[in-house]
Amino acid sequence: MTAPKTTAPKKLFVRTYGCQMNVYDSERMTAALAAQGYAATGTPEDADLVLLNTCHIREKAAEKVYSEIGRLKRLKAARPGMAIGVAGCVAQAEGAEMLSRAPAVDFVVGPQAYHRLPALLDRVGRGERPVETEFPEEDKFEHLPADRRARRAPAAFLTVQEGCDKFCAFCVVPYTRGAEVSRPAGRIEAEARDLVARGVVEITLLGQNVNAYRDGEGVTLAALLRRLARIEGLERLRYTTSHPNDMADDLIEAHALEPKLMPYLHLPVQAGSDRVLKAMNRRHTAAGYLRLIERIRAARPDMALSGDFIVGFPGETEADFAETLALVEAVGYAQAYSFAYSSRPGTPAADRRQVAEAEKSDRLRRLQALLARQQAAFQASLVGRTLPVLLEKPGREPGQVAGRSPYLNAVHLEADPALLGRIVPARILAAGPNSLAGALAA
Repeated sequence: MTAPKTTAPKKLFVRTYGCQMNVYDSERMTAALAAQGYAATGTPEDADLVLLNTCHIREKAAEKVYSEIGRLKRLKAARPGMAIGVAGCVAQAEGAEMLSRAPAVDFVVGPQAYHRLPALLDRVGRGERPVETEFPEEDKFEHLPADRRARRAPAAFLTVQEGCDKFCAFCVVPYTRGAEVSRPAGRIEAEARDLVARGVVEITLLGQNVNAYRDGEGVTLAALLRRLARIEGLERLRYTTSHPNDMADDLIEAHALEPKLMPYLHLPVQAGSDRVLKAMNRRHTAAGYLRLIERIRAARPDMALSGDFIVGFPGETEADFAETLALVEAVGYAQAYSFAYSSRPGTPAADRRQVAEAEKSDRLRRLQALLARQQAAFQASLVGRTLPVLLEKPGREPGQVAGRSPYLNAVHLEADPALLGRIVPARILAAGPNSLAGALAA
């Protein structure tokens, strides 16, 4: 008797650039394509479909995508039938132009249309090169399936809000992600419960302006956090990225009252000069930001703060930059991200008079030196303390595991791999530039 023929699953390779929201979107797209017969693979060399989920925040990030397409073009030439798709914010911003610039690309899809991937692939199969960058009325989250793969990591991202209404002069997000939209709290809770049922103990809520979250029933981010905190088995909650203008009183209070909400907050300020902040259309002042930090630390004295900074914004003077350094000194950051300004086409600041590249580089060097000293000081302040550490994955050394402290520090220690996924007490023995060394506490 002849055995029935079986069809091997098509293979999908996804490369993700940029923010945590792109990581989350890639998981959802992988789940959507699994229903179409695609199995994930870890390398593009044996993939039938390569999907690049792109970021458009910085110019070099976009150029990296085109460099990757160039490499894939050679691979595709040797693999007839292989398809290449570009998703994410570069796809949204460049649309049909990307097909002209990169003939190896078969389709382009923006962040709001991922639920249309099966239909796009059907069109590719018919010889078309579709571009889908509209902002459809339907909610992509309502149509995209949850990631149902067996999870190994005990920490997960969960998008609750998308888009931005702030229109900062340097930023493309309002144009690539659209207006602010908040998902219904009930759907978020259902997804969170599903994650916990599959072994997740820490969830980070994601949004371009996550603290602007407010669903159609009026549920705020603080109320959503309280609701999720009641889920049995969910031990830790985080959220990112926040805007200073949306840091409401009930959210600050939540940090004082909810023990599952971790003492780490990413709150970008971008600059310390009011003149530059106004030019950026940030709609807050340096003094207002510092008062906000005081209120947050009054609610949670051990709060570890992270921020974003742009140096060399058009029109920034040395005096303006000195005010940024002064603000950094006043706050004391546990971690921060800093960049020299690079213009993004289509944003208000792109056509303004630019600061010389040498000045940008010098200012960035000085700012990063200060931020590195502050991060080192924070890391050192944890030595000798016993912290609850969520063990997430095997470490690089034999017998080593890696985890995260409540303050989001990476912690490495020797432990039985059977403890992965659990929160254990760890005594911090030493601090490095980017991680801590610890030992299991008795």
